[in-house]
Amino acid sequence: MLWLNFFGMFAPEDLFDLSQTEHAALFKDCRYAWDALKNLKEYLKANMRPARKCRIEGHAHIGELVFIGDGTVIEDGVMIKGPAIIGRNCELRHNAYLREDVIVGDGCVLGNSCEFKHSLLFNKAKVPHFGYVGDSILGYQAHLGAGVKVSNVKLVPGNIMIEIDGEPYDTGLRKFGAIVGDNTDIGCNSVLNPGTIIGRGSVIYPNTNWRGILPANMIAKNTAPQEIVVRRPRGI
Repeated sequence: MLWLNFFGMFAPEDLFDLSQTEHAALFKDCRYAWDALKNLKEYLKANMRPARKCRIEGHAHIGELVFIGDGTVIEDGVMIKGPAIIGRNCELRHNAYLREDVIVGDGCVLGNSCEFKHSLLFNKAKVPHFGYVGDSILGYQAHLGAGVKVSNVKLVPGNIMIEIDGEPYDTGLRKFGAIVGDNTDIGCNSVLNPGTIIGRGSVIYPNTNWRGILPANMIAKNTAPQEIVVRRPRGI
């Protein structure tokens, strides 16, 4: 059985290059990376300077408490409720939906029919097609394939728990999706269950239902067997 080392993978610097966000202050005094989610709402209130330096193609709804940087393109049908800070040279594609408390770095792609809520995206993170990201952090050059869903709340009452050193640890968050480290790839139509931690450079195969911790530079393979049978004509 493969031995997985979880030691030293929960602190912000274990998962992220903090130089790849202009909002590294979110992680100040955070023992664990997910603690930054607790700071997000107040950080946006303190640092909001509404402005639209973008190019809008078609019709988009942009709330009052929104900053959008130079070179960013907002396509037709986009809705940004705010508060939100969106960096430079991003693509917000047709019908992207940004709810409250979202921070997007530079060079990011937020794709067609993708929804974001209470989340931070480092520079060059990409969620191009039909995704949901809630109460989560996506690292530098993290990529979520088409149809990836980040589930952010348990079906049963209680806060999200993380196992640390073999013991359950209460994150203090009722809603907490995933912490996805730098240079990760999540395959199409996968689901990341609440409290997921994905280490830097790791890969999750398509159609995977993932729960828990995946250390850095690992591949989670979906090895579900497929049955192949003879196709018979109908009516016979």
